[in-house]
Amino acid sequence: MTTRRSFIKKSLTAGAGLILAPTIVPATVFGKNAPSNRIQIGAIGTGRISRDHDMPGVWKYDHARIMAVCDLDARRVAEAKELVEGWYAKKLGSPYTGVTTYADYRDLLANPEVDAVLISTPDHWHARNAIDAVRAGKHVYLQKPTSLTIGEGRKMSNAVNASGKILQIGSQQRSMEQFRVACELVRNGRIGQLKEIEIRLPGDPSGGNPEEMPVPAGFDYDAWLGQTPWIPYTVDRVHPQKGYDRPGWLRCEQFGAGMITGWGAHHFDIAHWAMDREYSGPVEIAGRADFPAPDSGLWDVHGLYETEMLYDNGVIVRGTTDSDEKPNGVLFTGSEGWLFVSRGAYAASPNEPISTKSEALQASDVRILAPLGADALRLYVSTDHHGNWLESIRTGTKNITPAEVAHRSCTACLLQHIAMKLNRRLYWDPVLERFKNDDEANAMIARPHRPPYQF
Repeated sequence: MTTRRSFIKKSLTAGAGLILAPTIVPATVFGKNAPSNRIQIGAIGTGRISRDHDMPGVWKYDHARIMAVCDLDARRVAEAKELVEGWYAKKLGSPYTGVTTYADYRDLLANPEVDAVLISTPDHWHARNAIDAVRAGKHVYLQKPTSLTIGEGRKMSNAVNASGKILQIGSQQRSMEQFRVACELVRNGRIGQLKEIEIRLPGDPSGGNPEEMPVPAGFDYDAWLGQTPWIPYTVDRVHPQKGYDRPGWLRCEQFGAGMITGWGAHHFDIAHWAMDREYSGPVEIAGRADFPAPDSGLWDVHGLYETEMLYDNGVIVRGTTDSDEKPNGVLFTGSEGWLFVSRGAYAASPNEPISTKSEALQASDVRILAPLGADALRLYVSTDHHGNWLESIRTGTKNITPAEVAHRSCTACLLQHIAMKLNRRLYWDPVLERFKNDDEANAMIARPHRPPYQF
């Protein structure tokens, strides 16, 4: 029997740029997946997560083809074209030049040959990109988090549901077996009555050079800023001009909330799944966090943090920074034991911060992990997140993380961020999606949008 102690120790305004006409691919290359039957995909945003995770996640399938790439950075879009065409050339065993490039995502969306899009842009563009995509009749795979604000997330979910298109949020943990199994075990009472869930997330460092720099040639910085306020360019605010290391915008509150949405969108989604609150949210939220001092550099997202949320089922969901004693993951505590789940050694991209100090699934008693019986409650099974999205498009069936589920998970994260900023207990109505009797908090549900990028 394992003890708890031993466990703990152990994208807009530039013109479109057509490069080369698509090459006709022989149907024999893809077998029954003839060109007319394939899902034609455009990639919007071609940085680190797109190159390492999203494009490879779909190009491996014969019934899908990446036929367009779009980015506001001319260097990156050229390198994305080279990457995708290189992969297909290797698969075909002959030269391939079938990828069209775009600088403006709206021009890509206007292409009637595009069936679906991968959206891998910075957080502040997610909701707008997704809304425009479904209104253009495209299916969407959207990187998490769903939105920059709760208000944008609600508009996004409404637009997707009204369109009838398939949106999959990039919370790929739902397609990892250990997370599904953990949620099934909790739902089936293996740890007794669920009392508490602890979410452990990595932190972000302060720093970054705030000094203004010339905007690189071929980069539409104004469009990259989008709806957010104009502010001088510096490379640490955007992304590297050489290579694809982790970008600085992830650490700037202007463009996202930091790790509470960056990693939190994954783990808090799992918490919702385990306690059957995928279409709801907390009713009380409290939190505090360390934010960098004004003179500590450019990056200003939260560092060490502690949060607490109460749900209508009585379960308390706590958030904290991970550590050697509390490795990254989700800890469920019930009346009869505990269960811990994490990614283990998996990472979506090579330089993603992740703890590898814990196993993927552990429990206070090995009997908790025994297989469930034939009559047990079972959850949606997906073994490949991008594949699940493609299959949903092909069959018209529900995918594993649709828009509303994604919005609710992101909302839980953003509620905690608001509590961190206000440093007091907040009371939330998950039906009306408003704070109760709190004008100051309600003012933080949305942000002003800079023209002409407003929704």
